Amino acid sequence: MRITPIRAAVLALVLSAGIASAQQAPTGVQGEMLNAFDDAANKIVQLAEAIPAEKYAWRPAEGVRSVGEVVGHVTGGNYYVMGMTGAQPPAGTPQNMDQITAKADLIRALQQSIEHVRSTMRAMTAGDLDAPATIFGRQSTKRDACLLVVVHAHEHLGQLIAYARSNGVTPPWSMQGGQ
Repeated sequence: MRITPIRAAVLALVLSAGIASAQQAPTGVQGEMLNAFDDAANKIVQLAEAIPAEKYAWRPAEGVRSVGEVVGHVTGGNYYVMGMTGAQPPAGTPQNMDQITAKADLIRALQQSIEHVRSTMRAMTAGDLDAPATIFGRQSTKRDACLLVVVHAHEHLGQLIAYARSNGVTPPWSMQGGQ
């Protein structure tokens, strides 16, 4: 097959798209952290969508976060922890997640914060992960901040699972195998 200038241009575009997509999928510890974050984040979104809006004010006891407050807390936490890596929230990001109360608005804000975490983690190099960061007043690394956002997501995923089940909501991903 003869390679014409048009075929060469198409081939170059296809190869560059493949390289760009490969750069979007980190490997090693960075990829592992991103995969673990994605697992929890996707499930948090599924639960936030599955829990009825009228249950967003429900709390298991006085002085404990409500369903909506947990979603807002995770959202704000995503921005806060990524801030420890030096990543600034996108322009227009609400400063106080506690002021967002409508289910649809909370879910939209949650999804935006998740994408912020993903894009921040994807943009980091191995050297970036080793760079210094201050985490709650102690010196550490940006890797530690990334691990913190993963752990935080999983912590509150567990909390939302308990909240959902307390309100008769089965987590969507567990419906195939029963209750």
